[in-house]
Amino acid sequence: MAQPVITLSEAAAGRVRELMGRAEGGVIGLRVGIKPRGCSGLSYVIEYAEEMRPYEEVIEDKGVRVLIDPAATMFLIGSEMDYEESQFQSGFTFNNPNEKGRCGCGESFHV
Repeated sequence: MAQPVITLSEAAAGRVRELMGRAEGGVIGLRVGIKPRGCSGLSYVIEYAEEMRPYEEVIEDKGVRVLIDPAATMFLIGSEMDYEESQFQSGFTFNNPNEKGRCGCGESFHV
């Protein structure tokens, strides 16, 4: 069996479960994609998914569903999605072996 595009840490899966528990009806999972943005060029985007889009890959990991935008697949292969909380910020993070660099503020990356 092929490796999934991304894997989820326990913390990320827990946060996805929490978000899904609060989501309005009709949400089938979280969608992960990328958008051109920031000083390094690309930024991760996470949103609620209400339907599957053509060619999306579905990751079922640790009891949660994450849909991967097909335009993001080649940038995310081998990544781990994590969730981190600190005194000043919280959010999903990505351990992405494809990244060649990040901007100083951590908001964007390039491959």
